[in-house]
Amino acid sequence: MEHIKAGQFISVGVIIDVLRYLIILYSRDENPGVIPRGLDWVISQRGQTIAKQPPISFVNLFPPLPVMRGELTEKEFLQNFSGTPDNQETVVDEIILLYISMLNPAFKPFQILFDDNDLKRQSPYIPLVINLESFFSGQPAFRPLGMTLFQCLRAPILASPDSLEGQLNYIKKHWSKFLPDDLLDRLLLAADIIKEEQRQRGLGPGPNLALQFATHSLPDDYNYSESARFSRDADWMSNVVLIAKSVYVWLDQLSKKYRRHIKFLSEIPDEELDLLARWGFTGLWLIGIWERSPASQKIKQIMGNPEAAPSAYSLYDYVIAEDLGGETGFQNLRERAWHRGIRLASDMVPNHMGIYSKWVIEHPNWFIQLNYPPYPSYQFNGVDLSWDSRITLQIEDGYWDRRDAAVVFKRIDKWTGDVRYIYHGNDGTSMPWNDTAQLNFTMPEVREAVIQTILHVARQTPIIRFDAAMTLAKKHYQRLWFPPHGHGGAIPSRAEHGLSRTDFDAIFPVEFWREVVDRVAAEAPDTLLLAEAFWLMEGYFVRTLGMHRVYNSAFMNMLKMEDNGKYRTTVRNVLEFSPEVLKRFVNFMNNPDELTALEQFGKGDKYFGAAIMMVTMPGLPMFGHGQIEGFAEKYGMEYRKAYWDEPVDQDLVRRHESEIFPLMRRRRLFSGAQNFAFYDFITPEGWVDENVFAYSNRADDERAIIIYNNAYNTTRGRIHTSTPINIGSDANDFLVRRTLADALGLNTEERYFYTFRDYRTRLEYVRAGKQIADEGLYAVMNAYQYHAFLDFREIFDSDGSWGKLSGMLNGRGVENLEETYQKMQLDPILIPFREVLNADLLRSLTANKQEAQASFNEKTLRFFVAVRGFAGKGADPEMALRNIIDEMDALPIEIKTNKYHANERLTAEFLSQISRGQYSSLIPVAYSWIIVHQLGQFLSTVDTASPEVLCGFHLENWMLRKTISEFLAGYYGDNGLAHFDALLVSILASHRNLLLPSPDSTLSKDFKALSENSYAIEFLQINRHQETLWLNREQLEKLINALLLVTYIQLRVRGNLNDAALKAPVQAARKIIAAAKDASYQVGRTIELLSLSRK
Repeated sequence: MEHIKAGQFISVGVIIDVLRYLIILYSRDENPGVIPRGLDWVISQRGQTIAKQPPISFVNLFPPLPVMRGELTEKEFLQNFSGTPDNQETVVDEIILLYISMLNPAFKPFQILFDDNDLKRQSPYIPLVINLESFFSGQPAFRPLGMTLFQCLRAPILASPDSLEGQLNYIKKHWSKFLPDDLLDRLLLAADIIKEEQRQRGLGPGPNLALQFATHSLPDDYNYSESARFSRDADWMSNVVLIAKSVYVWLDQLSKKYRRHIKFLSEIPDEELDLLARWGFTGLWLIGIWERSPASQKIKQIMGNPEAAPSAYSLYDYVIAEDLGGETGFQNLRERAWHRGIRLASDMVPNHMGIYSKWVIEHPNWFIQLNYPPYPSYQFNGVDLSWDSRITLQIEDGYWDRRDAAVVFKRIDKWTGDVRYIYHGNDGTSMPWNDTAQLNFTMPEVREAVIQTILHVARQTPIIRFDAAMTLAKKHYQRLWFPPHGHGGAIPSRAEHGLSRTDFDAIFPVEFWREVVDRVAAEAPDTLLLAEAFWLMEGYFVRTLGMHRVYNSAFMNMLKMEDNGKYRTTVRNVLEFSPEVLKRFVNFMNNPDELTALEQFGKGDKYFGAAIMMVTMPGLPMFGHGQIEGFAEKYGMEYRKAYWDEPVDQDLVRRHESEIFPLMRRRRLFSGAQNFAFYDFITPEGWVDENVFAYSNRADDERAIIIYNNAYNTTRGRIHTSTPINIGSDANDFLVRRTLADALGLNTEERYFYTFRDYRTRLEYVRAGKQIADEGLYAVMNAYQYHAFLDFREIFDSDGSWGKLSGMLNGRGVENLEETYQKMQLDPILIPFREVLNADLLRSLTANKQEAQASFNEKTLRFFVAVRGFAGKGADPEMALRNIIDEMDALPIEIKTNKYHANERLTAEFLSQISRGQYSSLIPVAYSWIIVHQLGQFLSTVDTASPEVLCGFHLENWMLRKTISEFLAGYYGDNGLAHFDALLVSILASHRNLLLPSPDSTLSKDFKALSENSYAIEFLQINRHQETLWLNREQLEKLINALLLVTYIQLRVRGNLNDAALKAPVQAARKIIAAAKDASYQVGRTIELLSLSRK
């Protein structure tokens, strides 16, 4: 015999009772006497036997009580008129029902209970029913259905031949209007029990759906008023960035990282908190800080994990776990975190407690329970999971055998003998949580006890995350535990304990979460309440129940699966319903009971694109444990340590530090929804690319545009006008669309321009406000590429120069827009300066090419003419050119050393020292210095600075030093060397006389001034180590050689290159080198040694 389930058995009885009611309703009320008339018609057509014998045989084979007791014979029973209708009619009703039942394929497993073979052998019952059906085909139709009686009886079978559930659903849909309430309730209960038996469990919450607000996921009689009652955010709440840490695993990882045993919360290093604060985290979610139920640990150890801790969600009591340092250790961590701007967050699982917990011991009546097993097959013979000698706790044997996951556990009070079967926690989407006990929230004392516990937790941590919060919303709590008939099936055995909406409201009058929110606001203000809620309840939790934040699982699931159209629909729907809901989302890329972010998003551009969205969308960004470090292991709630030996991915950390954390630290710009706008990305072909997420936001004068392509393709398009945004009141929607310029609050009048930076490419852009208003923003997006445009700056273009620059760039980005603007303004100087500082020209000059000198003279003169135009007045350009020609004539040194003063010892030594001083690199440095130091002669009437100071000013403000660096890079083919030699040119320009005698200064004073020069600090690589400044020996020697070179050039031009003139600079050079060496290249000590003698 096929295995029969209770729901099937009940359903067969209900269907038969419904069909019986239909026969009686028709034959007694609508068409009285139709059965006797039908029998008479059969007799007239087929004779007495066919009509008389079947009822007698039926009573013989299926005897009623009077016949069974022998009080009446079969014929006497049929002739006994005990009421209206008579027994004859009742038996004929049953014969018809037997016939219909035998025709029903869905009844086949049950036919052993009402087999008709004996009846067929003893009487012509089938011909009787067939003839009756012919008779009824000519009778009036059953009015509610418009069909003959037999058509009605066959209709459920024809609609769903092989399914009892299908037949029940057919009857419910088409017949409920005339069925009595008690029969309809039985039918709905049977359907619910079948759903309980057929439902697949352990598969999670089901497919991802776009968040909807116009429709409900449950029937109308489940839904409650959804008026807007948002909770107000405290100032800090809007900008929280949260990171999760599974506390035992984290302590173990910290022990390995810092190479010392870290067991207690108080031992978490300050360096780790400093790191989190530096990254930009303002919330630290500690998973598993409460005292856990030892029964949970025992279950997991028996089932194969000897190292398991109890589950973090199977709690004994809401006190800080002693093995974490208890209350003292927690307070220590909380204070240290607070000093760094980090608030602690903790979990609560208010719908259940641990199977062995303080409340199960002391308040067993607070839990959903029965005084009998919900299924007769349940057996409880396993280990006692109680540590309290007063009670015994046992879970059902099927769990130990891995063949079942029962919905209840057994609690025995050893003192009184009281036995209870308490339900495990259960959300209806998976197996029961067998180490938990489900609280009964229909009891006022339970609700108050849980609220008091929440208030206790709020005084410990200012952020509370409520696990599986949707299970305590009224409509879902009723659906799970007290389902109205017709809506059961979520949790096995609960259908028979269903309540009507009215009855349920009487014992659970107000939403528990609304009560929690109001009580916390009054008694523990400044607490951020965060709800893990799914099942399309996100909007309800924050808008009506008043939670500050709610989980947005669609973010993770849809971006991971690239269900981009669905997530764009979710965002659009939220904005059309209430933008404030968007601000209340918690966006995350992994949850503790999900795969890690690494497993779901990888480590590449897709991960960082989603992470950029997470930290720039309105709401609260939440990072998972190990997400930044690139850990792939998923830490179970019972883990005491990580089981995988995973090194920190330093490249991943650095990329977070470069791309994610800078934006994260600007949460104020992104967290709100008041100015948020979401855009369609319109391709050149005119269609919306659903893979691209584009949105803008602003806070005060800060603005941002984010564009991300969550697909492995390249696309291009434009954003211009937002999707609809509801700016109306709670009662009256008012949808608007905003242009990009409007959303950003840009001035679109003529001559207003905006500069902004892309945080990914570091390029800067300029656009006219009117251009953005008219055209929006165009972008080409590669696979998983993002743009983050920030740092908007408004410019009024009073002289047309920014319009000129915008036209010149034509939408192109540059590394430094201000520099590009300056370059454009300085082009009259920079263009001729680049012609003079030209690598090919210098090579031609050093090769003594005759034509090079003429070209050099022409270009140099043109440059200084431009300089005089910028400076207003100053030296004669022709005079500057003559000075430069004279100084250039001092090169090349090799020729001069043989030609001049060969008999003077000091001069020869001096020239030899210059020749040894990396001559090949000093020639372009000297060439650059010869040109630029003449700039100090070009001063306006208001300039009072020295030529050296003025030269340095012009080098920086006219961007000449950068041009020098570009020239040297072209000459050397080495950007690093060019950068440092450009610094050297600047130093020579402002300190060219360092080695020459000065009656107003000392060598130590001049060297001290040099060491404080910003260019010299970088060139000499001056750095602080252990409170001491140090310099680089090689760089110092190169600087001294360069100073000797320019000293030589100056003396050579003056015509006094001799021992008498060289004595002071040579001695100064020797003193500096010697003092630095004796000082071990400590800057301060070098200056002290130099102070012992003048130049």
